[in-house]
Amino acid sequence: MDVWRGRDDVPADLGRTVVTIGNFDGVHLGHQHVLRRSREVAGERGGLPVVAVTFDPHPLAVLRPEHAPTLLTSIEQRAELLSGAGVNHVFVVAFSMEVAAWSPEEFVDRVLVPLRVVAVVVGANFRFGHRAAGDVATLRELAEDRDFTVEGVPLDGGPQVWSSTYVRTCLAAGDVEGAAEALGRPYTVRGVVVEGHKRGRALGYPTANVPTSGTTAVPEDGVYAGWLRRLDESEGPWLPAAISVGTNPTFDGRVHHVESYVLDRDDLELYGVEIETSFIARLRGQETFDSIDQLVVQMADDVSRARSVLGAPEPGET
Repeated sequence: MDVWRGRDDVPADLGRTVVTIGNFDGVHLGHQHVLRRSREVAGERGGLPVVAVTFDPHPLAVLRPEHAPTLLTSIEQRAELLSGAGVNHVFVVAFSMEVAAWSPEEFVDRVLVPLRVVAVVVGANFRFGHRAAGDVATLRELAEDRDFTVEGVPLDGGPQVWSSTYVRTCLAAGDVEGAAEALGRPYTVRGVVVEGHKRGRALGYPTANVPTSGTTAVPEDGVYAGWLRRLDESEGPWLPAAISVGTNPTFDGRVHHVESYVLDRDDLELYGVEIETSFIARLRGQETFDSIDQLVVQMADDVSRARSVLGAPEPGET
């Protein structure tokens, strides 16, 4: 998988391509539908490579920063997911006010033509160019004298139109199962483990703490059942976990983080390691307890419920 961050990164000997365009944040089922059709078109054209054109930063982060959405995926995660969906190359447009001012025609000539495009496949609601002046019909008109075809693909997911906004709405409500349905996989969060106050270890539940950035979407504060894996050079298997999202209000915490206890493991050394946390089911909301004893009782119940949800064995079982 090649990630090109500008025209200078595009190989001079690039052959003809099939291009799909979008933010692709989350690479949800709607995106996957478009990507599947892109691969089909590429196959019909003799097995051409598929190039996904995406944007960094998110256009709203430039145009209306106060309305910029939290992101479901980093560019790196997006590229991995796009590769898994059959994309051969990713072209990242460095979005800026200058790019925002491009007319639809300028966008085509500056982005698509250099990619030697023979076919473009986009969602039926695709808009592009200054003030979103262009749509699929505009793109077809511009394609006529540039020797490529255009196809708009509906993004319907039955009664629900899949979208990144829908996934964010699910996460904000703690509905990680709804988010997973729209994504076609559980939602995950990545981050580097930092040293915390080690309260969990003192209580018998050592945790891996990852501060949230504020720019990445996380589920609503609460406790979840899920999985954890490390992403460093010794990338390991997915391990069952009870996951807390929030600020530890019982201890008057102020730092928002994702805190994961890997079931029955107190031997993991994860400080400074990038991990990925996968959310499967919400167990409860965030609570403030009157005593440490009450908290410990609740944590034991959380772990028991997480074990049941995940089908993880009891300690000593195989």
